[in-house]
Amino acid sequence: MATKTGSLSISSENIFPVIKKWLYSDHDIFYRELVSNGCDAITKLKKLELMGEFEKPEDVEYKIQVTVNPTDKTITVTDNGIGMTEEEVEEYINQIAFSGAQDFLNKYKDKANEDQIIGHFGLGFYSAFMVADKVTIDTLSYKQDAKAVHWESEGGTEFEMSDGDRETFGTTITLYLNEDSVEFSNEYRAREVLEKYCGFMPVPIFLNNAEAEPQYDTIEKDELTDKDTIVETILEEAKTEEKENENGEKEVVEVSPAREKYKILRRPVAVNDINPLWNKHPNECTEEEYKSFYRKVFMDYKEPLFWIHLNMDYPFNLKGILYFPKINTEYDSLEGTIKLYNNQVFIADNIKEVIPEFLMLLKGAIDCPDLPLNVSRSALQNDGFVKKISDYITKKVADKLSGMCKTDREAYEKYWDDISPFIKFGCLKDDKFEEKMKEYVLFKDLDKKYLTLQDCLDDAKDKHENVIYYVTDEKEQSQYINMFRQEGLNAVIMNHNIDSPFISQLEQKKEGLKFMRIDADVTDTFKEEVKKEDEESFKADTEKLTEIFKKALGNDKLEIKVEKLKNDQVASMITLSEESRRMQDMMKMYNMYGMDPSMFGNEGETLVLNANHKLVQYVLANGEGELTGKICEQLYDMASLTHGSLSAERMTKFVSRSNEIMMLMTEK
Repeated sequence: MATKTGSLSISSENIFPVIKKWLYSDHDIFYRELVSNGCDAITKLKKLELMGEFEKPEDVEYKIQVTVNPTDKTITVTDNGIGMTEEEVEEYINQIAFSGAQDFLNKYKDKANEDQIIGHFGLGFYSAFMVADKVTIDTLSYKQDAKAVHWESEGGTEFEMSDGDRETFGTTITLYLNEDSVEFSNEYRAREVLEKYCGFMPVPIFLNNAEAEPQYDTIEKDELTDKDTIVETILEEAKTEEKENENGEKEVVEVSPAREKYKILRRPVAVNDINPLWNKHPNECTEEEYKSFYRKVFMDYKEPLFWIHLNMDYPFNLKGILYFPKINTEYDSLEGTIKLYNNQVFIADNIKEVIPEFLMLLKGAIDCPDLPLNVSRSALQNDGFVKKISDYITKKVADKLSGMCKTDREAYEKYWDDISPFIKFGCLKDDKFEEKMKEYVLFKDLDKKYLTLQDCLDDAKDKHENVIYYVTDEKEQSQYINMFRQEGLNAVIMNHNIDSPFISQLEQKKEGLKFMRIDADVTDTFKEEVKKEDEESFKADTEKLTEIFKKALGNDKLEIKVEKLKNDQVASMITLSEESRRMQDMMKMYNMYGMDPSMFGNEGETLVLNANHKLVQYVLANGEGELTGKICEQLYDMASLTHGSLSAERMTKFVSRSNEIMMLMTEK
């Protein structure tokens, strides 16, 4: 075959079904596309007005009007923007993917600000055919002596274009909905979608139900404006009352003067806020404004802890507000919402390319006109630029948190319990964030005092160097806590799911550092030293007690230690090596139930008996006694209860045995 060269051709008959059915993942997005096109049309006209190329009539207010008609199954979107000539309809509508916004920018590139133009691809209009069997356009250009144009198409590649009858500049698009999309002509459904996608677009958007009965309000005379439509003038006569004067005589007194009121057509209220709070400078925003914005956007009436206002114009344009919400659930069930906008147009929630994973737990809004969007404007073109935006957001959050710790430690400590999951998760997921925050991670000790990692190490340097003891459940581990307190030792509280992987990371990053749960072992601090002359007899006692307990419990594999504890109130306790416990936690995390931790070579559970306690001494002296077996079982179960919980079967036996022991006490 001879070598051939040429140009690729695209058939509109083939590409149009793709645009209709697969370009946009959500069919309701047509509202966003059509309304944002209207915003662009108005923005272009404003630019021309600023440049002296257009003079706006005094009675014109820029707006977008959306009208739904459930009976006719139609939706109209009307703007009073730049409009189109016949030639422009040919270019922008009849040629698929020819962007009028991009054409405008190219024409006025030295005068126009690209950031404020929303559309770039020229495909948004065709989203209308996802929900409509027929679409019409009625448009009139702002240009002097321009003629109105009517355009219509029934969803194929055929269209009809003729002279129109529109008398004012702007564009009206009418959608004749298909049967599967009639829901979008419902006023409440339309409002829901408009608030979702268009809630902060820069042009006022009004929604009207063509079938709704007119609604009225009554206002005072001094509240009347030139824009109000008076339906009725209401004259209220003066109100009088009979009262007694100073002389004791009755007389009629005017209580309120005659008033003139007006019944007017209810004033339209825009569905959007054209000036979102993130557009303001942080110094101009009040605390109440931040909280009000949070309640409005996220429908969360719990006050946020604090927030970070992002405001950057170089090397890219980015504004936004990130809120740290109040946490009242476990870490693994937390889900935040960070809304991403492009020129005040909603793109999506929680786009992972822009928002670092650990910040997905926050709530907030970010507006970045520089985002490299894909054709559908529903996702990003992933490139190095997006990574820079993500890094900037991470840096700003780290700067805010570290700055708070340095300048307002009291507030930082107040918030710590709530924000610690964010920070620890961030340290696990992002090395740069971890580097910035490692000195500002706090640990709460048994006295509810907040310490840094270095503080913890310094405080315990003389007692257990490079070892930090921690508690996961203050109630279950209360026995161990009491022993620690008696010996003047401290521990930190780490009761969150994120803490286990977090301390593992800290151990990896800091050489020699070791975290130990307080029930991992009985250190020498808690023991009495066995005298040299007593070593042989103590060894024999240990062997005897071990034999008695294993027989009574029916468990030859149980690890048993006998120690002389300083605290003679503790008869028995359970220890579980740190390594074994972490392995068990990992198996639970990955649903590896039923596996034996010992298969990994780790030491398992150990029953520690206190040789100084009278019950242990009784067992030693009465190995074959009638009550010895019950006492052994009871000591084991009580030790297990202080370490954790019992199985249903063991708990039943424990309760029954406890009742039996108390009955024996009453018989004596």
